[in-house]
Amino acid sequence: MDAISYLDRRSKLQDYFDRTANDAWAKLTSDAPVSGIRATVRAGRDQMRNTIISRLPEELSGKRILDAGCGTGALALELANKGALVTAVDLSPNLIELAKSRIPEGNRRNIKFHSGDMLDDAYGEFDYVIGMDSMIHYCAKDMLVVLEKLSSRVSEKILFTFAPSTLPLEVMIRVGRLFPRKDRAPFIEPISHTKLHKSINQSPWFVDWETPFTHLVSSGFYKSQLMELTKQS
Repeated sequence: MDAISYLDRRSKLQDYFDRTANDAWAKLTSDAPVSGIRATVRAGRDQMRNTIISRLPEELSGKRILDAGCGTGALALELANKGALVTAVDLSPNLIELAKSRIPEGNRRNIKFHSGDMLDDAYGEFDYVIGMDSMIHYCAKDMLVVLEKLSSRVSEKILFTFAPSTLPLEVMIRVGRLFPRKDRAPFIEPISHTKLHKSINQSPWFVDWETPFTHLVSSGFYKSQLMELTKQS
């Protein structure tokens, strides 16, 4: 991993969520009316969250899960309601506070919220790690090393999403760069599914892992691909 590029992008992401788009993100992840474009993003995120949950056991009692990039806590809450012990981490202190405000204290007994880096060893080891749309702003090289660093702390699965390199997405990103807005996130980094899969297969960190499932969610301006990494028994 290029530590400088990773830290620089991480800093920009924290600045975006804390100072630039906190209100917009709060509205997007609520039930409040939004524009047609953002409605497609909201619908896509809901679909992706449901797909991720479908790839986990129905019974999660006692299972430790890292929600890496938990945002406003919707996924963390669903996992906790299934009995999981969730460590919910996000770079943005503001989003962590928003998540806490949305989840009644009684429903948070299985969730530990932290503002910080998802790679922090202090969070311990897990049965599952989930990174829903939390790595899409990193280049393929940095994403691979993030996955490698997480792999040593996971006993069963890593479920993560990335922005697939497709012509429609490339066009949308290029058009977006022509019309910058203050509340737009740092640029998404499209990644080739084939190249990413090959890189994972060639990584010494994933010798005992397999990729049994991948799924693309396409909802208007939301394009995100889920990949499942499963540790072989």
